[in-house]
Amino acid sequence: MPLGLITGIARAMRRKRPSSLDILSSKRAPRNYYKGKNCKPTGFHTRKGGYVIVPEKLPNYVVPDLTNFMLKPYVSQCPIEVLTTEASEPIK
Repeated sequence: MPLGLITGIARAMRRKRPSSLDILSSKRAPRNYYKGKNCKPTGFHTRKGGYVIVPEKLPNYVVPDLTNFMLKPYVSQCPIEVLTTEASEPIK
């Protein structure tokens, strides 16, 4: 009898996968559940239906000064073929 009880408990534990318990989507949740896109809110909703943006919650990007910077900001779609000494040597 105790062996059957232990086997039943083991089967019950095996049925519930820990990976599926972590996944919660809007289809598996209650009607009013909204998961979102993993973004932090930038403000709050008012009682009259408006939205107030809080400046402290906005992202602050720090961009360095790129004056006299030698590299270009993008790669050209039409690259120029340049032969170097390493590429021109035959591979042994």
